[in-house]
Amino acid sequence: MAAASASCDMFDEIVMAEERFHGEGYEEGYAEGSHMGIAEGRRCGSLHGAKIGSEIGCYLGFALTWQCLLQKCTDEKNSKKSRALDSLIGLIQKFPYEDPTYDKLQEDLEKIRGKFKQVCSMLNIQSDFRMGTERSSLTF
Repeated sequence: MAAASASCDMFDEIVMAEERFHGEGYEEGYAEGSHMGIAEGRRCGSLHGAKIGSEIGCYLGFALTWQCLLQKCTDEKNSKKSRALDSLIGLIQKFPYEDPTYDKLQEDLEKIRGKFKQVCSMLNIQSDFRMGTERSSLTF
């Protein structure tokens, strides 16, 4: 009887081997996929964050330069332009660079882009901010 029991266990191991290997393969694949997904997510997030940082940096440089250029002029037209530039700079300074989980990040970014377009319109400058894979450019 002990011999029959041992042979049944051996056959059970053979029959159940496919299921066992399937489960082990799934666990290994899941662990490897999780690891690769985290690495890919980090790389993608860094790239996207760098693009947004570059865009906002260009807007800030633009605004600060024009603010300096308009300081010497004190007429009403230029004071409106200066206020719009101050508003753009304020939006940029309030932007949450350190908090990627900020729930209104995209909304605030769109406000900055809109204010930038408004300032360009007031200054009679055609704006075109492009981020390409080869290079980035901001043309005026």
